[in-house]
Amino acid sequence: MQSFELNRTDIQRLKQALESGDDELKALLSEYHASEIAILFASLPQESRDYIINILPSETASEVIAEMDAEIHPERILENLHPERRSEIMEELDYDDATDILSQLSEDTQNEILSDLDEEDATHIRNLLSFEEDTAGGLMNTQVLKVNSKLTKTEALDQIIRQSEEMEEFYTINVVDNRNILLGIVSLKDIIKSRNTVLIRDLIKDDFVYVKANTDQEEVARLISQYNLTSIPVVDDQMHLLGRITFDDVIDVMEEENTEDILKISGVSEDEALSGNWKEAVRSRLPWLVVNLGTAFLASSVIRYFEPTISRLLLLSGYMTMIAGMGGNTATQALAVTIRRISLTDLTDNQAYRTVLKEFTVGLINGACIGLIVFLFAVFYDGNLMLGLVIFTAMTGNLVLAGIAGSSIPLILKRIGIDPAIASSIIITTFTDVFGFLLLLGLASKLLL
Repeated sequence: MQSFELNRTDIQRLKQALESGDDELKALLSEYHASEIAILFASLPQESRDYIINILPSETASEVIAEMDAEIHPERILENLHPERRSEIMEELDYDDATDILSQLSEDTQNEILSDLDEEDATHIRNLLSFEEDTAGGLMNTQVLKVNSKLTKTEALDQIIRQSEEMEEFYTINVVDNRNILLGIVSLKDIIKSRNTVLIRDLIKDDFVYVKANTDQEEVARLISQYNLTSIPVVDDQMHLLGRITFDDVIDVMEEENTEDILKISGVSEDEALSGNWKEAVRSRLPWLVVNLGTAFLASSVIRYFEPTISRLLLLSGYMTMIAGMGGNTATQALAVTIRRISLTDLTDNQAYRTVLKEFTVGLINGACIGLIVFLFAVFYDGNLMLGLVIFTAMTGNLVLAGIAGSSIPLILKRIGIDPAIASSIIITTFTDVFGFLLLLGLASKLLL
């Protein structure tokens, strides 16, 4: 199956089918996977989404709602549905998906929806709502397959068959004691291959990876990626088994975190939705532009201080923007690599030192190469050897400082508890502009006048 790409033809067909009646609309929708319908929803008004959900089979409707991007607000569909229809769809949703959607609604609306559900389903969802959204507890599904360690193979298989009727898929079996304490995991393959009389406790793999309910979702994603897991159990502080997190949930987390980091590095708040309107964009970006303006005044003050030098050497004005721009690009490269390393793992002191040393070396070599090119340009085009030496020194020095700043500033911010992605770029821009101008104009004042 090829990946689905939204195009004008699909949207046009869907809009025509909406006007033609239920039979034609149902026939068209049957051609699409639930995830594809969720993508098409982004181009439809709320009324059309509500209408389509109402005519889809409950199972398909639940899959569509679960696959919808959070920015399209699947919770509004649930809010608009008739209570009976809503309960049908809610019962088809996995507990973690239902929780994610309900968490976007007011507490009164949550209670209203949950009161119409089966008591067991409502209890599971309420328990999940009690966890922070960006933790393992908020990410997990409480539908988990588990067997008692005292069971034999035959008894365990009976339990697995019975429990699996409520689950779409499973990868490993969790082994617990009478108090629901997680003892380890066992693969279905090992159970099937063993003798009928063997006890599950003899098959346990006690060297397994698990997470606490309050573990940050980024750490969960890192563990699943590091150990190539298909799922990971979630426990409380006493090792009681609470649920599981599967790799497909982590894919969504990684996409969310990567998007968040990209926006932060660009000086855009995570509160701004990608599909948000212009008011949200202005409210999100304007404060950071104001902060950036303040730092620009600092760089401008350096230029003002050396105004007599610039007025006597007008050639410097062209090289100033060149040196500041190259420093900014170098710092951004170092910043992106360092933040990516930080997001993947907590760096030790030695790793942090080696990261900064690497960027120092890269900045020195790249600075010397770029500086040499500009030196040759200044010598042959402007006919001034000393000007070339000043520019070479300033370019090399600024790229070295840019590499150090781009790698060390996010590490320092991380250590003191400030998000390095959102604060680093503005600090580094100021750093490279100010020091680039200081190096160029300071050296020019001493050596060229």
